[in-house]
Amino acid sequence: MKPKPFQPETDQTDTHYIKDLTDGRFWHRCTHRILYADTDRSQVVYHANYLRYFELGRASLMRDTGYPYREVEKSGFIYPIIAMGVNYFTPLYYDDPIFVHTRPAEMERVRLRFEYVITHRETGEVICNGFTRHCATNTTGTPVGIDKKTIRLWKNFPR
Repeated sequence: MKPKPFQPETDQTDTHYIKDLTDGRFWHRCTHRILYADTDRSQVVYHANYLRYFELGRASLMRDTGYPYREVEKSGFIYPIIAMGVNYFTPLYYDDPIFVHTRPAEMERVRLRFEYVITHRETGEVICNGFTRHCATNTTGTPVGIDKKTIRLWKNFPR
């Protein structure tokens, strides 16, 4: 399976954001370099570690927009993952430099979804794409409406 084209163009005013020239959507971008501990016996990144990279992207996006996840939890909200998906296209190896692109996608009353694209930082090759879906809960685990600051993050994210 081949990935759909992804052509990031850097925003000259804020390098945390890029625009995908293929569809015009904006993405938050952070960097990472693959650790040896991320690889398995076959020398490639273990498949579940891509979910850690998604978390890195999500946490970086929220921090860079002024609302780190720590503040979400201090406000009495928790956003556990209720569904996720990953499409793998090409493997990563130890010390590979990557970009993790993240964007807020759908938002409903108590659920929200992030989308991700991981690319090789030097070649631009799409490594994988995926999503995580979250449910807003209070500290006792009861579903609640999404907090106002997260709603504002969704509305203010570059379109």
